[in-house]
Amino acid sequence: MDFRIFTEPELGAGYSELLRVARLAEETGFEGFFRSDHVLAMDGSEGLPGPTDAWTTLSALGRETTRIRLGTLVTAATFRLPGMLAITVAQADEMCGGRIELGLGAGWFAAEHAAYGIPFPSVHERFDRFTEQLEILSGLWATPPGARFSYAGTHYTLTDCPALPRPVQQPGPPVIIGGYGPRRTPALAARFAAEFNLTFASIDTAVEQFERVDAACRSAGREPANLPRSIGQTLALGRTDAEIAERALPAAAPENMRTNALAGSPAQVVDAIGRWRERTGIDRLYLQILDLADLGHIELFAAEVMPQLAAEGTPG
Repeated sequence: MDFRIFTEPELGAGYSELLRVARLAEETGFEGFFRSDHVLAMDGSEGLPGPTDAWTTLSALGRETTRIRLGTLVTAATFRLPGMLAITVAQADEMCGGRIELGLGAGWFAAEHAAYGIPFPSVHERFDRFTEQLEILSGLWATPPGARFSYAGTHYTLTDCPALPRPVQQPGPPVIIGGYGPRRTPALAARFAAEFNLTFASIDTAVEQFERVDAACRSAGREPANLPRSIGQTLALGRTDAEIAERALPAAAPENMRTNALAGSPAQVVDAIGRWRERTGIDRLYLQILDLADLGHIELFAAEVMPQLAAEGTPG
């Protein structure tokens, strides 16, 4: 099991803050640094100093880190044309020496699309576009050197594409797919995903969705055990009740984020992660850190939670 830091820069974080957190994550033993790909805060705040582009950020971080995996949870398929997304992700992969992962979803936050003039079609069309993007990305990255890739879909057409640049990782950077959809999401994960992720879910909800993913894998002729599962939860860790309360989500936060957060003392958080591991068999945990200035929060998890899990037989 590995642990990754997950950030929400649209709430207010510039590149310097993100770089500090990414470097600390690397120094303290985390396996990855991930960020959302949103351009508008969801809590109604201004999110100063303003949004940062996910792939510009990750490309830069790739030059200033050496070990940790870097990626998005998640890029919206509505944000970028698939051919250009393939170029962007492949270049970021080259810039970091092959450490990029692409979380990709259909897109859901209507307000940010309206704010920045991004078309926001129906949910059915968004999933159709999402499917075509997955087909195009996997097709481009699997195209051998010297060959050309063409694709004719309902929403995207590519003609004699040289499929360049090639990413360092072959057949391409790992693609993360997640979400709660009962049919199309598990089916797409079974076809395209290197990892299936759920964020802010309860254990019972995760178990049900993982069972759907297992069934979709079997239908697609894929062994379910070959598709790693991961969970993302907000962290509110502290040595004292006051410290825990200070790091807790506000009452206005979505209920699923608050009720499923990993909150409490180091011992309590270790127990909570153990329950997740026992019930769901997760391979990976993304820890959402909201206050990126609170570096002690990350240091506390690394110092007092990771070693306990390692001592119990779960590599941290």
